[in-house]
Parts: sequence; structure tokens; C-alpha cells
Amino acid sequence: MRVYGVIGWKNSGKTSLMERLVAEITGRGFTVSTVKHVHHDVDLDQPGKDSHRHRAAGASEVVLASAHRFALMREHRGPEPDLTEVLARMAPVDLILVEGYKRDAHAKIEVFRQEAGHDLIQPGDGLVRAVATDMDLGALPVPVLDLNNTGQIADFILAEVGLAV
Repeated sequence: MRVYGVIGWKNSGKTSLMERLVAEITGRGFTVSTVKHVHHDVDLDQPGKDSHRHRAAGASEVVLASAHRFALMREHRGPEPDLTEVLARMAPVDLILVEGYKRDAHAKIEVFRQEAGHDLIQPGDGLVRAVATDMDLGALPVPVLDLNNTGQIADFILAEVGLAV
């Protein structure tokens, strides 16, 4: 599967860019899935619900299934799974966009806004293939893309993963 990351510091605009990229790339006829890395505990379930009771009893996986979607919850009861393990469980698509996992070994675009209050990640990470920003950063060793030009960023990613048309 083709995997491409969108990284940056908190409040840099990663999620907004991800949302726009998914719409843009699927609008071009490609199938896209996403992975969002979070640093806090996530639980889609509620205490007292049947599925929560299944997990509390020791089920490794619980699926919530309805007419429009299903959600698979997997208890790993150990260290956080790495990106490779997460990707291995996903159905095949043309492209998986990954938000976060900034230290993992996959190609990425860095979203940079000075207001986020951090330095660029790109100088220390050779897998950052471009920086998307809304400001003048001067010369960088990678392309600088207009954060507000979703089409340009999608073109870049699709070319990088070999899906350019």
C-alpha cells in the first residue's frame, strides 16, 4: 500500500489539510483511508454498553456493526502498536494518509505555521519531502508548498507515490 504522512506540531493545521486532501484525492477517483495518531487514550465505547462489557470481560476485538458502518476495537493490553502493525490491519486502498507518527519511517509533508510556536521538523528528518506553509520560509532543501493550495499538495503527494495522472 502507498502511505504518505502529514506531520507538524499541534495547531499547525494538519487535520484541516488532511480533510481537504481526502476530499481532493477521492474527488480524483482514488480510494483513500486515513490513520490518525493520538497521544491520549481513545475509547469509542461507553461503560454499560454491551460492547464495553465484552471488552471488559476480556475480548481481544469487538466489532460494532450497523447498516452504514462498522467499527473494530482492538484491545492491545500492552505497548502502543507501531504504524506498521496498524497499516497491516487496513483494507487495501490506493493511498493511506497518516496524520502524526512524525518519527516513523515513511515519506511526509510537514505542515508549518509560525503561530504553533515550534521550529521546523524538516531539517532533522530526511523523510520530510516538502513543507506546506502559509508564510515565506526562504530557501529549504525540499519544496515549499502553499498550505492553502490543496490541489498543489495533492499533486505533489500523488506524484511521490506514483499515482499521478
